Amino acid sequence: MTGNKKKKFSKIERLKQLQEEEEKRLKEEEEARVKSEKEELARLEIEQIEKEKWQQLEAKDLGRKNEELEELYLLEKCFSEAEKMKREHRLYSQWMHYIQCDGCPDPSVAQEINTFISLWKEEKNETFEDVIAKSKLVLYSSVEEEPESTKQGLEMKILNETVPTAQLLLLENAPERLRAFEDDEVDICQFSTLGGVYHLDILELPPQCKQMKGWMIMEILKDGLQKFVYPPATTEDLETENVFPPIEVMLEVHENVIFFENPMVARWDAEGKHWKTDGISNVVYKSEERIITLSLDTLGPVTLIQDAHINMPYQSWELRPLDENKVLLTVTTVFAEIQIQIKEGLCMLASVNMGDKKPLSILEGKWMTPIYFIITLQEAGLNIFPTEYSHFYVATTCKVPLVEMKAYRQMALLSSAFAFGWSKWNMQCGSEKVIFKVSECLTKEQECIQDPTWTLLMFSGNRAQRLKIEEDSEAFSEALKEETEFHSTLYHMIKDFASQEAMEKTKGPDSQFIDSVCHMLLCIRIFSYS
Repeated sequence: MTGNKKKKFSKIERLKQLQEEEEKRLKEEEEARVKSEKEELARLEIEQIEKEKWQQLEAKDLGRKNEELEELYLLEKCFSEAEKMKREHRLYSQWMHYIQCDGCPDPSVAQEINTFISLWKEEKNETFEDVIAKSKLVLYSSVEEEPESTKQGLEMKILNETVPTAQLLLLENAPERLRAFEDDEVDICQFSTLGGVYHLDILELPPQCKQMKGWMIMEILKDGLQKFVYPPATTEDLETENVFPPIEVMLEVHENVIFFENPMVARWDAEGKHWKTDGISNVVYKSEERIITLSLDTLGPVTLIQDAHINMPYQSWELRPLDENKVLLTVTTVFAEIQIQIKEGLCMLASVNMGDKKPLSILEGKWMTPIYFIITLQEAGLNIFPTEYSHFYVATTCKVPLVEMKAYRQMALLSSAFAFGWSKWNMQCGSEKVIFKVSECLTKEQECIQDPTWTLLMFSGNRAQRLKIEEDSEAFSEALKEETEFHSTLYHMIKDFASQEAMEKTKGPDSQFIDSVCHMLLCIRIFSYS
């Protein structure tokens, strides 16, 4: 009996224990449910508060949007004013071209202008400069007989519409695909020729003089010296296979050209009308001596080529004011740090840091117009200027052209008092937004702050905001920084936290200076290719 009682009591205790555990579990579940409901209510409450706060910010932004856009419109008239100044500067040379019969129409003859416009409509893929030049030429015809005040009003109206359109054309990637290339054919959209063309030929000896009966007789060739075809077209009578081995050639590389990698060699195919890389072997480049040796199966024009996008995408960039009407744009690539100074209507290569490579000192310190400056750097191998085809060859996130253009225009307006810099988050925000750093910078060139305090901004073309994250944050977020608002323009967003002195300084720069800064940003495309 005693044993049975013990077993009975142990069962009761076990049941009691299980009951207590069940009650504890139910209690914990109830507490967890209540806690979850409270957290959910708190979350919903926070979301509602954030939503109401966001709606208030949107309403506030909408209420001042027209005013901000109107102010920005007045500020951006500097671009059309700069274009007008360039037009006036070029009028004389345009007129001289006309009287020299260079194909330009007579502005006083309506028939010639109509023909000119009709032919213009048929032209495709025009450059920014082409559009502006032709627009100005047509405009000068159209205002010839109008009063001076009407002329100026019409001129500014047309330029206000034409300049943004032309700037946008610089950013639009129109081609959808490239044509197929033959084997060994050089893709001229991917590669660029550097250092000119080397013309290699073998010339046949002219007929020699013969002495005959006291006379010296020599045959005079009507067409002058003749080229020797190597190897000859017919070699049937020749038994040895290696009678015409490849020709060894040594070339000196032009001193004004930079090769960041060993250059490739291409030969001109006269029949196909393109550059090819076949028939070339044993290429050796001695960078210190700037000598390249190679073997050619046949002679003809040859050139050295390099990947046109070797410096893309850029690793970082920075735009910093130096002095009144002068800024420094620094573009850092895998191979070099390129510094460009920009002032009214001119650009200068300030320095090129290539590590152990010898810089192109012959190009440094020379002020040039933006177009000539771009061409000069491209011809030297310092290509940081994407084309409409570059997105096929560079792995990057191309931004929406309109967003990019608006950002560059407003950065140029602010560039006299603010520094702008690259952000790693620009690649994380998609193609419809751009992200960059900004810092107020009122110091002189010699007092430039090395490590300024940066503010992170995001811009979508229609809305600018400060971000809560910082450059060294672990994860990307578009969350708005606490106690900040958003605006319709970058100009007014920066105005929120900038000093009055800085904003006053942005109203002083020359219109040609602002136009030059914007033009260089449009050509380098720091947001899409970094």
